[in-house]
Amino acid sequence: MEDVQNHRDGRNIALDHAGVSDLRYPIVVLDRDNQVQHTIANISMSVGLPEEFKGTHMSRFIEVLNEHRGELTLRTLPVLLLDLRRRLHAKSARVEVVFPYFIERVAPVSGAKALMDYECSFLGESLNGTDDFVLGVKVPVTSLCPCSKAISDYGAHNQRGYITIQTRASKLSDGSSAFVWIEELVAIAEEAASAPVYPLLKRPDERHVTMQAYDHPVFVEDMVREVALNLQRDPRVAWFHIRAVNQESIHNHSAFAQIAWTRDTSAESTEAAAHVSQLVA
Repeated sequence: MEDVQNHRDGRNIALDHAGVSDLRYPIVVLDRDNQVQHTIANISMSVGLPEEFKGTHMSRFIEVLNEHRGELTLRTLPVLLLDLRRRLHAKSARVEVVFPYFIERVAPVSGAKALMDYECSFLGESLNGTDDFVLGVKVPVTSLCPCSKAISDYGAHNQRGYITIQTRASKLSDGSSAFVWIEELVAIAEEAASAPVYPLLKRPDERHVTMQAYDHPVFVEDMVREVALNLQRDPRVAWFHIRAVNQESIHNHSAFAQIAWTRDTSAESTEAAAHVSQLVA
């Protein structure tokens, strides 16, 4: 049968990305406490399309993904990217994976247990022989306004906030990448907030969390800076992007702060990390 995608295109315009998106697919990710976790991801896969080709072969993306139905992590995504480039005869390939990750949380007083979901993401790209990988975690938190506490006779307004952390791992001496657990990033985000958010709280727990937040007021700027300090101290982290957003409870707008940072180890690593920064900006 005729392969229209392979027809030549005369407009001389190469495309950065062409592929499939909004693909829901079961994946297996690494779980610090349970070894592995099965979840459902929303996946986008693409390759760079040279100017001479009319189109790419969409079905081949699904074929490649189906061949990698097992673990999808930092250590396996480069293989998937390489297969995409080979099967589609492309110089670059990109995979974005967004998925819910579940952690069992324990209430601070009653000890009540329940699962809580966190929006996580993998971003991988293979370009010119270089593989990039970014791990992302979005963590819900509680923040209490320091200004409100300082000017009020009693009480202070607080709100639900979200801290999103994206990291790129440092390279080890053997050429592999350091490993950072999702659970570690969740803990770093929660420690920077006024109080964590829990899936299940009894009345003694609610009292504890309310007073914990009151005793630890923070602005969005404070949360971003605290997360940044923790990540800068971790040699496993070569690059990060942090964004904190408060869904204000007494304003008709949200407040946010963010920062991007690259570990200054060498010109080569700095350039690679800056490239990833452009990908997720």
